[in-house]
Amino acid sequence: MRVQIIACLVLTILASFDPQATVSADELVKFDSAAYAIGKLQQRLARQRGETPTSAPATAIEGYLSKPDGSGPFPAVVYLHPCSGLSERTRKQIAELITGWGYVFLAVDSFGPRGIMEACDQPTPNVQADALGALLYLSKLAFADPKRIAVLGWSQGGIAALQLASTHPVGLFAIPDELKFRAAVAYYPFCSVATDQLTIPTLILIGELDDITPAKNCEHWMEQRAGKGAPVKLVIYPGAYHSFNVAAASRDGMRFYGHWVKYDADAAQRSVLEVHDFLATELAK
Repeated sequence: MRVQIIACLVLTILASFDPQATVSADELVKFDSAAYAIGKLQQRLARQRGETPTSAPATAIEGYLSKPDGSGPFPAVVYLHPCSGLSERTRKQIAELITGWGYVFLAVDSFGPRGIMEACDQPTPNVQADALGALLYLSKLAFADPKRIAVLGWSQGGIAALQLASTHPVGLFAIPDELKFRAAVAYYPFCSVATDQLTIPTLILIGELDDITPAKNCEHWMEQRAGKGAPVKLVIYPGAYHSFNVAAASRDGMRFYGHWVKYDADAAQRSVLEVHDFLATELAK
């Protein structure tokens, strides 16, 4: 009965918008990944050589932009994909959901422009820089509210989302100081990559039986932070594995690089409700 009630709530959320009302759905856009900031020492040495201090050239990347009907300005969500890459089916499903909630949606493709198929067993590009490039791009659009932009990441993308939410002693990237994400959502990340204190409200969703990014890691991190910094909500789904919200992972489960991944409809539906409520609260005016 409880599962049926949750399913009905999710269907109610999905039914609350008209898919035909979205415009510019899945529009391919191009923007630069955020460049690294130039340190004071680098600036001084450049001036001594009679040169103008400049950042290293930014990397051109791509994304898929969708928006609700109307002129806005709307709050927005930047999506960061997992190590398997940006699935067309997944991004279209999320775009439909997020725009239906009234947000601009930008799915970042960190692999395609770099010629990477997947990066589950190899070094990855700087997804944080890509996310900040997306943030800067959205901030210049008339229909997006630059002060109400959240970052949403799955697995590897969730790790980047936590890193973006973390405290940094110096500005690593050349973006305006006042420009930052309003909130972060991380699906099954390694929580230990984050600093003990975060700078923005964060929602973490993970499966109890995840053997790729263990829930215990997040529980330990929550104990260490002891409630300091921005508020964090950790939701652990009993009996759920990694990729619990990915239908392609199969209801029967499957091996993925030596680990177990499995779709869990109940956990997936619950997570949709968590994300819906979290964004509604954090991206409110």
